[in-house]
Amino acid sequence: MKPVTVDMLRAHLMVASLTAMGAEVLVCLALLVLPVPPHAFSSAPFRMLAVALIISGVIVTREFAQAAFELALQGHYATQATPGGRRAWPVAVAASCPRRWLVILHLRLTGRPFVLAQH
Repeated sequence: MKPVTVDMLRAHLMVASLTAMGAEVLVCLALLVLPVPPHAFSSAPFRMLAVALIISGVIVTREFAQAAFELALQGHYATQATPGGRRAWPVAVAASCPRRWLVILHLRLTGRPFVLAQH
């Protein structure tokens, strides 16, 4: 497998893991606060809901990361050095970018190379 593919998969799995962890925290709080029997959380509909929640969390995170990338391009915090329209050239992300972690997450999720610029 190519390193770019491995990096993309790793980024998607990280987002899915964090979404699952957030869902687990909500379930634990629901067990403490609501009168829900614990066996309700092992049913098939709940598992389907959990999978749908994780997939939705990945999609929403991708959208937020893409929006942050677009804002970074508009604010000149990120520049695409793409002569001839090729995607092989890395995107330069400024160290002063206010949403740098989301921009880098977008680049990792899409498999685009990037460098951290000093300006």
